[in-house]
Amino acid sequence: MYPDENHARRVQSVLAGHGDARVHINDQILASWKRCSTEYGLSPEDRPNLRLVDAADLAEKQQRLRGLVSISQIEMANLYEQIAGSGFAIVLTDADGVILHYVGDPAFTITAAKCGLQVGAVWTENAQGTNGMGTCLFERKPLVVHHAQHFLTCNTILTCSAAPIFDPSGELVAVLDASAESKSSQQHTVTLINMSARSIENRLFLHSSKDHYVARFHSRPEFVSTLGEGMIAFDDGGKILAVNQSALFQIGFNRTRQLQSKNINEVFDCTVERLIAQSRTSPLSPLPIRIVKDGRRFFAVVQPPTQRVSVAGPVASKSLTDDRVRGPLNLSLETLNSGDTRIAANVARAKRILNLDIPIILRGETGVGKDIFAKAIHTASQRAAKPFVPINCAAIPETLVEAELFGYRPGAFTGASRSGHRGRILQANGGTLFLDEIGDMSVHLQGRLLRVLEDHEVIPLGGDKGIKVDFRVISSTNRDLEEAIKKKEFREDLYYRLKGISFTIPPLRERDDLARLIERILELEHGPNKFKVSPEALRRLEDYSWPGNIRELRNAICTAALFCSDGTIRTEDFPADMFVLDNVGEEPVKQVDPDDGLLVHTEREAIINTLTQSHWNVSKTAKRLKISRNTLYRKMKKHGFTPPR
Repeated sequence: MYPDENHARRVQSVLAGHGDARVHINDQILASWKRCSTEYGLSPEDRPNLRLVDAADLAEKQQRLRGLVSISQIEMANLYEQIAGSGFAIVLTDADGVILHYVGDPAFTITAAKCGLQVGAVWTENAQGTNGMGTCLFERKPLVVHHAQHFLTCNTILTCSAAPIFDPSGELVAVLDASAESKSSQQHTVTLINMSARSIENRLFLHSSKDHYVARFHSRPEFVSTLGEGMIAFDDGGKILAVNQSALFQIGFNRTRQLQSKNINEVFDCTVERLIAQSRTSPLSPLPIRIVKDGRRFFAVVQPPTQRVSVAGPVASKSLTDDRVRGPLNLSLETLNSGDTRIAANVARAKRILNLDIPIILRGETGVGKDIFAKAIHTASQRAAKPFVPINCAAIPETLVEAELFGYRPGAFTGASRSGHRGRILQANGGTLFLDEIGDMSVHLQGRLLRVLEDHEVIPLGGDKGIKVDFRVISSTNRDLEEAIKKKEFREDLYYRLKGISFTIPPLRERDDLARLIERILELEHGPNKFKVSPEALRRLEDYSWPGNIRELRNAICTAALFCSDGTIRTEDFPADMFVLDNVGEEPVKQVDPDDGLLVHTEREAIINTLTQSHWNVSKTAKRLKISRNTLYRKMKKHGFTPPR
């Protein structure tokens, strides 16, 4: 591919206001061209000498940003694995536009050398005209500069996709770029680049904030600990120290400095004491909270100080896997049965297939305890002495999943560990591999996983020989996989390979064993007979809908135990907004349709009248109607009844 000979004339035509239909110029590109022409004194025909920083300056930059570079090398290596063979170079620059690290496809080596894509080269706009790295530094947002959108004719053979990287204080510290001789503008590449940049930001944030509390939040609880989560670091007094870009976007701020020096309770309608208590009791259990300025609802977990976040290799840290800081509730199959009919049936069925090589799928809402059930099955089986390896497919960035699951050989890619990495599947050899939220795995990786399940061997990245592996696979999902298959989002062949037997874990609001569950959680967390729940508080808990299920229950009970004074947990020991939040967003009571059948009409009337007489106390209503609470919940859902605000 050769530079466009007519490019200079077209640039001059556009700058003169005449335009050129053959070149797609958006506002970003036009503004950059104007800067190049008027501020930097560049001409499209220029072929500037490559500007390189000297070795000492380069070494100083790499040393000063060693944490960023270390994390980025991991991400760049994994990103390169995703697009290997496509003729791309993955480039990291600092805020001065100096290339600090480079991973390139061999097919692109000659072009890269001609264009000056090398470590130590300066790629600001005033040095190289409009380009992915330099223009991204100016615009502070992801962008693509494709062929003739470059200002200098000599760079029009390139397509550059770039995304900014911000440090925990909100300063732009680097740009991640993918450059190639692609004929198309590669919009999907800028998406991958942006995801990788967000992953680098999040890992850098957690590493930098390991000595402070970190509130990690999202409007949907299942998206906490994923790339889209917001993160706010704060000290013991609640003073905000750092905020990531997603947090700014979610809570409606433009700059980190707008939040720095504020107190966390000025952002969230929640006390500092409660957030810190959350970090001590259930640091990764979603807590419903509100934004002070507009009342929007979010779910947050609070990570305590001194939690180590790995930056030394592509293995996901604890914050990205399904491991809990305090560990999940470790219950045996026997103790899982607290009296609920559906749980008892699940336990009975699980016992019958404990030592059979039958894959298992666990279905249920987020937080119902699918991980607890999976661990209990493993512990009760003949594989109990071997590893139980959980991995959350929804929480690990796409660029990390392949190396995380399958491992890699020493020297498989630039930045890889010299000793290689075994991968989670090989770590589970002889034991159980628990694939949590399997429905969120990419279709590409579903194909690789299917081959592993069928061949019982793993080929690590960079390897050419398979390694035999023996493990039991338990999967879980909160998605409708059958519907995902129809939408081509999940492979049908993998689904039937994983679905040996299926268990559905009911949501907490439909279970009959809440009182026993509370008793068991208190015993496990604090020992037997140290705490009890007052009858009034228990009634409130029974009437609560528990959107966060077992995780939310565990957090609420343990937090209330911290605030009770005499060993008895009362209603006032729970957060004041806990039961108020339960009705947010609910629809008003559904009106009776007189055209419905007589029996349906009569049932509706009986339920709505009793609910009204009981002031919408579900326990009292169920008792008066002589049905169980979960039966009443099902009938309320059937008829569309929800509590009035």
